[in-house]
Amino acid sequence: MSNEAERRVLVVHLPGGDGLCIGCRAWWSRLTPYPCWQVDWAISRQARSLTAAVLGGRA
Repeated sequence: MSNEAERRVLVVHLPGGDGLCIGCRAWWSRLTPYPCWQVDWAISRQARSLTAAVLGGRA
């Protein structure tokens, strides 16, 4: 996976006014509370990449 995949997820999966994920509702008709598991995945991947860059390792 690339950083582009994480960015795409974070652009689409946003909190709605009702506290539900807009991306999950639009893509899969799911009423999922925000943050959904896709946002959790994308944020953890970004954090892992940043930590690896700071520590000089690989992501």
